[in-house]
Amino acid sequence: MARIGDGGDLLKCSFCGKSQKQVKKLIAGPGVYICDECIDLCNEIIEEELADATELKWDSLPKPREIYEFLDSYVIGQEQAKKALSVAVYNHYKRVRSESDRPRDEDV
Repeated sequence: MARIGDGGDLLKCSFCGKSQKQVKKLIAGPGVYICDECIDLCNEIIEEELADATELKWDSLPKPREIYEFLDSYVIGQEQAKKALSVAVYNHYKRVRSESDRPRDEDV
């Protein structure tokens, strides 16, 4: 990266190519620079991905039998524990789903 004084070139964002005069802030890293606009864009992308990841798909809630079969492929024996865990996980998902469907009361 050329710095001011090294031939008179301005510092540029390594992502978008804008010079330091075209942006509000240019942050330096080891051999790279990133402008405030690219940082904002990266933050928006990350927020969208996190929002998509946190949306749960409640229409395909696994039944206790399906949870049991999943556990059965990883756990040898422990039949009672797998059965109890399967029902507990299913009930937990149902409770979370019913709470997320209900509107929140901010005054309580």
